[in-house]
Amino acid sequence: MQFSTVRRLGLVLALLSGAAAAHAQSPNGPARKRYMFAQKNPECPVVANLTKNTDEDADVTGSYTHVCYRSPEEMLLEINELRKIHDWADSTYQRRLAALPPGGALVLNIRRQGPKNADPSLLTLSARTKDGKEVFAATPKPGFGRFFGRDLYQNQQLIPFIKLDPAAGPLTLVIIDTRLRQQFEYQLTPQ
Repeated sequence: MQFSTVRRLGLVLALLSGAAAAHAQSPNGPARKRYMFAQKNPECPVVANLTKNTDEDADVTGSYTHVCYRSPEEMLLEINELRKIHDWADSTYQRRLAALPPGGALVLNIRRQGPKNADPSLLTLSARTKDGKEVFAATPKPGFGRFFGRDLYQNQQLIPFIKLDPAAGPLTLVIIDTRLRQQFEYQLTPQ
């Protein structure tokens, strides 16, 4: 009988130490649930969501975080269409062309509870290859959100990105929110 009590005690201690180790491995707070298969973004076919971040849940918890990739060609097309609509001087057009990032841009859109929480500088972005090599790291510019609805504030920012090479394969983009202590993961698949 004493042997089984000791065995139970050892099993309980092993489970507790395993739970403590699992908690210690996650410095960014509780892990977000993940999709079994990456969920494609209908608005942005290059980006797929790896962590569960549905609009309904995110609006309730104030953790809405979405990313889209815009290629340089798409951005150039937009500038040319805007030039047709507006009566731009050549200097305005040249300034817009010069500001066009050669690798395209990530469109980061967040909604948080409270205007100070919608500060994009609380986020860190990191893109890695399949091998785990970091190819991109950025912290967005600081700013406050504008009122979106209820108690949510929204902030959207363009972040210059690297040139996506289809031969390199998919990149994993990780966004860490230091205020929410959550990590959002996306997969960028060059086309």
